[in-house]
Amino acid sequence: MNGLAKTTNTERVFIAKHRFARIAPRKARLVIDLIRGRRCDEAVDQLRFNRRRSARMIQEVLQSAMTNADEQEADMRRLYVKEARVDGGPYYRRWRPKDRGRAHPIAKRTSHIVVAVAER
Repeated sequence: MNGLAKTTNTERVFIAKHRFARIAPRKARLVIDLIRGRRCDEAVDQLRFNRRRSARMIQEVLQSAMTNADEQEADMRRLYVKEARVDGGPYYRRWRPKDRGRAHPIAKRTSHIVVAVAER
């Protein structure tokens, strides 16, 4: 995860990323849609009580973005999730043995999780 800070029109944006996360983007997008646009403390609570495996990964990325904001002395009470997206990463090709000596391909998908927080 790497932290970046950008300034756009007097609004500071703090970014954290988790690249090559071993979860399919389709599954991670179900959870990331829950936090987009919310206040950060609400988003953390939403992720903490979500039972999906991707919620834990997204929570770590969100905490990292909040830590990046805290290091830059942002007001933690005014933070909200400005951008939250899951992009597809490369995938591993595996083969599943099937009947009569055949093989069927299996795609082990990866994701790039990006969370940006900003002050309201």
